[in-house]
Amino acid sequence: MGDEEFMNASDDASDEEHGGAVGYAPHPHIGGRTAVLRALAAWRMQWPGAPRVVVLTGSPGSGRSRLVTGFLMLCDPEYRKQLPLDDLDPTIVPPDLPAPAVPDPRGLTADQFLWTIADHYGLGAARTSDIVPELAAAADPVTIVVPDVDRAGPVRATEEPARLVRDVLKPLAAAGTVQLLADVPRELTAEVIESLPAGQGQVIDLDEPRWADPAGLVLQVETSLDPRLGAPALPYTEDPGARRALAEAVAERADGSRLTAQLAVQCILMRPEGFDPADTSGLPTNVGEVLDWHAQRLGADPQTLRLMLAAPALAEGEGLPIELWGPLANAVAGRDMSREIADGMLLAGPFVQPVEVQAPTQASVQTPVQGSPTEQAGEEATGSRTLLRLVHPAVADAVRAGLADVRGAQTRIAMALLEAVPQQDWSRADPYVRDHLAAHTLAAGLLPQLLTDPALFAHADPVTLRAAVEAVPYDTLGAPARTYLRTAPLLTRSQAPVAMRAALLETAFVEDGLGPYADALHALDLDLPWRTLWSMSLPGVTGVTVGSLPQAPADGAAAAPGRTGGGQESDASSGAASNSDAGSSGASAAASAALPVAVVLVPEGTPGSRAVPSGSAGTGDGAGTDNGAEAINGARAGGTAVLIHQLLGPGTVDADPALILRPSEDARAAAPLALSRGADYLRVWDRQRRTVVAALISDTPFTGADLSPEGVLVVATARGVKALRIPLPEPVPLPEPPGDTAATDASVPAPASIPAPASAPAPAAPSDPDHPADTPAGPHGREGDRS
Repeated sequence: MGDEEFMNASDDASDEEHGGAVGYAPHPHIGGRTAVLRALAAWRMQWPGAPRVVVLTGSPGSGRSRLVTGFLMLCDPEYRKQLPLDDLDPTIVPPDLPAPAVPDPRGLTADQFLWTIADHYGLGAARTSDIVPELAAAADPVTIVVPDVDRAGPVRATEEPARLVRDVLKPLAAAGTVQLLADVPRELTAEVIESLPAGQGQVIDLDEPRWADPAGLVLQVETSLDPRLGAPALPYTEDPGARRALAEAVAERADGSRLTAQLAVQCILMRPEGFDPADTSGLPTNVGEVLDWHAQRLGADPQTLRLMLAAPALAEGEGLPIELWGPLANAVAGRDMSREIADGMLLAGPFVQPVEVQAPTQASVQTPVQGSPTEQAGEEATGSRTLLRLVHPAVADAVRAGLADVRGAQTRIAMALLEAVPQQDWSRADPYVRDHLAAHTLAAGLLPQLLTDPALFAHADPVTLRAAVEAVPYDTLGAPARTYLRTAPLLTRSQAPVAMRAALLETAFVEDGLGPYADALHALDLDLPWRTLWSMSLPGVTGVTVGSLPQAPADGAAAAPGRTGGGQESDASSGAASNSDAGSSGASAAASAALPVAVVLVPEGTPGSRAVPSGSAGTGDGAGTDNGAEAINGARAGGTAVLIHQLLGPGTVDADPALILRPSEDARAAAPLALSRGADYLRVWDRQRRTVVAALISDTPFTGADLSPEGVLVVATARGVKALRIPLPEPVPLPEPPGDTAATDASVPAPASIPAPASAPAPAAPSDPDHPADTPAGPHGREGDRS
């Protein structure tokens, strides 16, 4: 096919008859659209003169999704084997090439969608902004097909399709190595190709006469009326001439809308009584008219039908649980709709479809570091449930357009969902209520009032809740919501289960001075892996270690160092070792009464800090763990100072750094917990059981981390330092000695050796418990934020 022949074939649809080119069978899934398929086939094979970027658009219900699906059948090597390729017009059949990438944007944010592409091509990008440049730099061109852009986003009101076009499709189109086909709403099409050189981009609008293919629509309607293909046997379906005449009438009235024609046929066949095929003047011309026409044919009030469909039309996610249909219909209508719902399937049938999905429940897994992927995601399958959704988004648009007060309806739905939470216990709430209440409240304009319950923050799906909260003006959010908003990237990045989400939020609330909210999370039945003891905002922290300061014994023989800020004192620091040159009983007594402290390496001049004189002693006898044990020595090197903070409570300590005692290596080795870490995550291990008891992630790299023998974890980033108490595990019971034979030392299992490296180690085999594989949990999380 030469360039001129290609252009003529693409531009001229006049040779189409009955939905296909003369002498060839129509596409079995599409039943026409030959001109569009020719253009797409030329795009796929990169024919000279064909554009590199094609944007497919049209009005809702014009058949974009069906067309893309049918074209992809021709592009998939396996599916091609099921098609009668020899019977099809060869100009619509692309060559047998590898299948293009088809990332699905439905329900995803723009960032999630980008990481889907990155995962498909195995890119090594570390940040979202690196993905398209890395793809553009690839040696070989890549072909990407993006369907259903209008269905992007976890929350409908957040306008994620526009963000997807701006942040993903436009950069992809500009990348010279990317061959792109995207199904985009008409109002967003220009932005995709507006910056491309002439000839590189093309918009195919299915409503334009050159692409509309009315003959193909007639063929689709005629096929759906054929009793041989499932339609009921009626006089006007069994007779080919009558069937053809009715198909032409339906298609003409639908004015190119595949959806309007499809719904009209379903309404006719669902209630054939009283329909006169000779009187086609009342056939509907748009989706809204189909709703009214069907209700009137059944003798029902069209507004009743719209009220029945209002809850599914306003539903979020994959659909509305069928159990909630009645209560939410009552809420929207302001009256009892149970009878209409019970008797109304004939009325609502053409417009709704039930969908069986797996029913998730929130798992009790505490840390997303071990176990199956479903455990890491915080969900486990518990059978299936039935969701109800409308057959097409355009039906939902028509229903919403017929509601007098959409915001009021959303308010009543939100209140009904809130009342459906058993005793306001979010752990027992229906997954739809838990995950989508925020979206309905956002649409009602009431979301800031909802964002005060830390239990909701922990239990709700972080992707949907984050999307809803980000859509609210920041200055209208209260303090708890702002804390959630800054923590949400960690929750979405890690796919954290409920208990882990609650733990990360607990720490964030303490950091922001919202102690009662942190306490409320501990009141939930979640068994959090830690309690945050204190947090201190400090710029420039470069290291941290744990230690202790000698305190005055009961007889007052020794002087205690000065303290500020108050706080708790340790009962007995059994794991802390005495100074390397301390061996007397007096030194031992001082050590037993020592004050546990955290030593923080800070820039010189930090309020409350002290410079460490060169050559000072008293830093204990152990080298400590992975990074912070050299904090005092690092400060002694110059340019930094140390700040001493009580370990078990708030308040800094004004004391001579030379007096600080650090835990000995023996004390650390005997401790029941061990620490390992990477750049922005760390794990605390049960040394005997060789299992993870706590995992902490950070949105900025850790600059220091240390774990006291008593289970207090101190972590630092460049922004500050905080302390978390990790509950000590129960000791592993010793095996019973056989008979009367006394247990020997050999019968006592040695504790596992859990290394605590200074930096992230190379991943080890997961089967080696003595050398845990310290890699982040999950590939990238649902949000895919790896920055």
